[in-house]
Amino acid sequence: MVFGVGSRIVAVVVTWNRWEMLARILRAIDAQDTRPDGVVVVDNASTDRTPEVLSELREELTTPLHVVRLERNTGGAGGFHVGLATALEMDADLFWLMDDDGQPPPECLSALLQHVDRYDFLGPAVVAEDDQRRLCFPIRIPGTAKVVHDLADVERAAVDGLLEDVVIPFNGVLVTRDLVTRIGLPREEFFIWGDDVEYLWRARRAGARVATVVPTRFLHPATDALGTPMMFGRTTYNHSPSDLKHYCMVRNNVTNLREYVGLLGVLAFLVKTVWFYLFTRPQPARLRLSWEALGAARRGDFTGHQRFLAPAVGQ
Repeated sequence: MVFGVGSRIVAVVVTWNRWEMLARILRAIDAQDTRPDGVVVVDNASTDRTPEVLSELREELTTPLHVVRLERNTGGAGGFHVGLATALEMDADLFWLMDDDGQPPPECLSALLQHVDRYDFLGPAVVAEDDQRRLCFPIRIPGTAKVVHDLADVERAAVDGLLEDVVIPFNGVLVTRDLVTRIGLPREEFFIWGDDVEYLWRARRAGARVATVVPTRFLHPATDALGTPMMFGRTTYNHSPSDLKHYCMVRNNVTNLREYVGLLGVLAFLVKTVWFYLFTRPQPARLRLSWEALGAARRGDFTGHQRFLAPAVGQ
């Protein structure tokens, strides 16, 4: 499909109890050089001022808002599942997907659109909002074992401003309708963590053309715990102080690795988990929680995270 004048673009934003960040990102979307034709906001049963703020923003913004309020918090995975399904019903040709805590600069969407005829799944460089030379999420340079944290390393690896086969999903990514029609919707049962990676890996398996448009940015709060060095600096581990996030990370990571990498990938991840919580940051309780999450992944049980949801949790 050739995209051009007349292509319908719908942004999808998933939110939960972060009304100030939500207002910021919706204003940033409205300030784009090329504005989308609409924004689907999935409200994951927020208990703060989110409904009121959305009502106020409907009057303030030029870009039409379509709000889907869910009866319970389904996490980012459930939110993007519903949001993308809603955007499909709105006959969009392109879907611009993002969490509520990011911030696209005014040229972000127009920069992505310049490459959409060559790629099905593309996004900006995701950088820490307080230090834009630092990647918010570490990236492994394709064809190497090198994991980098600095934007300069990505810029050096890019060709004509593009780093192919790499993208940080659901952080300002642009996805084509053709790809979504082929691969379906994100796995809503994942709740949080790994749903974005699974969607990217599913897209690659389906032959999607993937790239990061390095010269454009997507600002995101720093995530310093991601990519924590371990094994004497030879590798990293995605540690989180949240038991909910860790449980979902292990369960969903094992699920993804088993499906897309194989048992050796699962084994390598489990070895890293044991090493990290025995030697890097000794926490025996985390090893027990990891074992529970592993069992849930083996059974295909995606309900165990619910015990962490009282009184409420974020995405």
